[in-house]
Amino acid sequence: MLGRRQWAMGLGAAALPLAARAQGSFPDRPIRWIVGYPPGGASDVFARLIGGLMSQRLGQNVVVENRPGGGAVVASELVARAAPDGHTWMHVDNGILTYNPALYGRLPYDPDRDFAGVGFIGRFPLYIVVRPDDASPRDFAGLLEASRRRAPTYGTPAVASPHHLAMELVKRRTAMDATHVPYRGGPAAMQDLLGGQVDVVVIDTATGLPFIRDRKVRVLAALTETRTPDVPDAPTMVELGYPGTVAWGWQGMSVPAATPAPVVARLSQEMIGAIQTPEVVARMRGLGIEYQPWTPAQFAEFVRAENALWRPLIRELGIRLDS
Repeated sequence: MLGRRQWAMGLGAAALPLAARAQGSFPDRPIRWIVGYPPGGASDVFARLIGGLMSQRLGQNVVVENRPGGGAVVASELVARAAPDGHTWMHVDNGILTYNPALYGRLPYDPDRDFAGVGFIGRFPLYIVVRPDDASPRDFAGLLEASRRRAPTYGTPAVASPHHLAMELVKRRTAMDATHVPYRGGPAAMQDLLGGQVDVVVIDTATGLPFIRDRKVRVLAALTETRTPDVPDAPTMVELGYPGTVAWGWQGMSVPAATPAPVVARLSQEMIGAIQTPEVVARMRGLGIEYQPWTPAQFAEFVRAENALWRPLIRELGIRLDS
């Protein structure tokens, strides 16, 4: 028979929190990073770049799996139902964590309940641009004045993209009229802008900077809190007298909600280290992407603030993707 002391020690070991046991052996096999979009896009590129660096730091392969479909709902459900042990990651963005609960009447996952944020990858400034010819507005005030005579068309990469919702926010804050023309991606919208098929485009920094640097477009406004270093001459909507008219595209990484806190903390630490390597810093700087080394708690607070702004707006607009 076990003595009382031996029995107590054995019970204590058996009662060790799952978090402590998981931390001690994590990671013990290859890791899956699920991306809800096709290969080649910004989400896929950054998952592969950062995942490769985190693989070196964690001592296990990080395998990126593309699971496109239904606004990343397919991928999100897969991760939400995965074992919460830190070996399955979800590449998240505005749509997955913030927009989808307002865009779909029913979701097979609840981003507020089923995911735990690990880290922030970056936010992509958005710009309102027009052609650089004499027939186009010289500034945002000119666009606003022109819209009172005829509603301009504005192109974005997709319905319910950050670009689309940003312009709808601008319309509400400025009382501007404009007609949305959705495209299949930002490059297609930019080509139609240059070809004269659309009047205005809302574009993100990753797609738009080459056009801006080559002076193929005129930037009327930035949708950031302060002017961006890449386009310092472009005023913000806040500067122009429209407080709170701020919008970004952004990306991050989450795991299933019950993942032990020590595992989340380890992933956060390694993710911050990977993103701050010269290779990633240079890539982000070249695309004009802004990064903050947020903790999981800071990332969660950022997402809560995004939810409070965008979900009510989407519902007010009546935009649905499942009707």
